[in-house]
Amino acid sequence: MNRAIHTENLRVGMYIHLPGAWHNHPFVKNEFSITSESQIQKILESGIKEVVVDPGRSVFPKPQNRTQQAKSIVPDELREAIYDPKLPAQEKAKTVKEHSSKMIKNLLDAPSTENIREARQGIAELVDLILKDDATSVCLLSITSHDYYTYTHSVNVGFLAISLSKLLFKNSTGHDLHELGVGFFLHDLGKIHVDPAIINKPGRLTEEEMRQMRQHPNKGYMLLYETKQLTAESAKIVLQHHERYDGSGYPKGLKGSEIHLYGRICSVADVFDALTSDRPYRQKLHPFDALKLMKKEMINHFQMELFEKFIYLLT
Repeated sequence: MNRAIHTENLRVGMYIHLPGAWHNHPFVKNEFSITSESQIQKILESGIKEVVVDPGRSVFPKPQNRTQQAKSIVPDELREAIYDPKLPAQEKAKTVKEHSSKMIKNLLDAPSTENIREARQGIAELVDLILKDDATSVCLLSITSHDYYTYTHSVNVGFLAISLSKLLFKNSTGHDLHELGVGFFLHDLGKIHVDPAIINKPGRLTEEEMRQMRQHPNKGYMLLYETKQLTAESAKIVLQHHERYDGSGYPKGLKGSEIHLYGRICSVADVFDALTSDRPYRQKLHPFDALKLMKKEMINHFQMELFEKFIYLLT
């Protein structure tokens, strides 16, 4: 099935349909296969914001060798799954989840400016999938991970938070879901500067270990800032995803409306995924039990209306 995408998400191999008459753009035809990066640049420079992609006629080039493949942050299998119109929703969701985790792991292993920029592109394509493919989106929410690594957690929170944002902002044009996606998927980027022994410790953290853990929002913010990849949306999410509605969170102890809505959205998704994943110090909870615990013991951590929307999303 053909689908509209933002031109910033174009890549070589896509078969596209340009909007309007042929004389409104620098190409001879309105539909063709993209064969070079220069064609993408021409489309962007022409001011076209959105085109229609025909997945059935798109053919993505394979990496020529292992070295080239190793340098790619976004796995080819991820994009092939996203744009495959014949892939059943459940299988597509499973493949997308698996290779999204590989993408984030690749990024955490080497968070350079170029790699963050490439990951932003892959995240934008994931956001478009969630926004336009309801069947796959539902399946993505039903797939749970049995492990808890920073990269799998980041992906789970990304899908949960974007799905909740889709529900909240579906009739609004005042929110950039692509930039929200970057913030949600990269909310824990600062953990690359935290000792893995602290992150994976099977017991209660000491006061000093907790102090180090509480630095990761600021470290993630600085990493995005220093690589010139920080936006207003990602700044709010990365800095505020551990703030709590009753003021008991960190790093600033913000309370209520002092926490931006984007931070509140990420907070709900972050806690839910932490509870439903196996951790070094406890076994995972069933999603229903996690929601019960959040309502019974943590409800003051979240905005009630937002928590109710989150329950609606998952039931």
